[in-house]
Amino acid sequence: MELRHLEYFVAVAEELGFGRAAERLHTVQASVSRQIARLERELGLRLFDRSTRHVRLTAAGERLLPEARAALAAADLIRRTAAGIAAGTEGLIRLGTTRAFADRVYRALDTLAARRPGLRVRLERAPQEARLAAVRSGTFDAALVRTVRQAEGVALHPLWCDPLIAALPAGHPLAAADVLSLDSLAHLPLRLAPRAANPAFHDLITSALPRMTPGPPFTTLQDTLTDLASGPDPSWTVFYPVGNLPPTTRVVFRPLPALTVPVSLATPPGPPPPALQALLDALTAVPPTTVPPTTVALTDGVVPTPAPARGTWPSPTPTPP
Repeated sequence: MELRHLEYFVAVAEELGFGRAAERLHTVQASVSRQIARLERELGLRLFDRSTRHVRLTAAGERLLPEARAALAAADLIRRTAAGIAAGTEGLIRLGTTRAFADRVYRALDTLAARRPGLRVRLERAPQEARLAAVRSGTFDAALVRTVRQAEGVALHPLWCDPLIAALPAGHPLAAADVLSLDSLAHLPLRLAPRAANPAFHDLITSALPRMTPGPPFTTLQDTLTDLASGPDPSWTVFYPVGNLPPTTRVVFRPLPALTVPVSLATPPGPPPPALQALLDALTAVPPTTVPPTTVALTDGVVPTPAPARGTWPSPTPTPP
């Protein structure tokens, strides 16, 4: 059975004549007769009572007519949906992301929903290297990545740059400066997350600070900030902000204008298809968060941190969200 058999059946049933059905289908009457005969043989049923004066549906034909119409409607819906997917107005995008991007992603999805209501985005959380691998394999259609400037097997579309923030003890002399230079931090021991946690970020910091003084081992961000606030020997760490943060008295946070990290949308190589281009446009259109930073990320995780540049901790031990 083919869809055209059902199209011919519905046309004859609605026109109650093979000649009129042929005109409607832009074919000849003999062709309509052959297709109806084939359908009847396929089903093992007689669908029409034929005479020289009229054509009428049999009881079997009456029962099958609504089913044939439903099948044709379903096929038409598939065609229209497929056309929408090809045009980027329908479909599903599997987007690899992390909580660090939540604010801008959700605002971009609101913009996308207003522009393309038939286009859905499913957020898939994974570490950055896994996100890139999933784009290469086709498991994800796209992924948000930070710090990566080139990656094999994917195309990178720049979106925005995140600033980097230095955290250091409030009592250290450098804390009096509103903005810190990299040279001024070179001799202060740096607690840097291990390279395995975020290779691109680690490489960015070590290349920008070739003469840096290694600090105590980095364990977790929460423990590191606690050590900065209460440890006997001064040290510092660096992160990129991703949200809002309470004030603090023991640790200060200063911008590092010389360092920013790019955020890009990773897609398969080649020009983005219409749906991915629509997502890319929505992400590009979203302005930066205007609220003071309140959470920070050193890898792909998110933990609370100090807010404005001169913020202060109420307690040396923040609570993860």
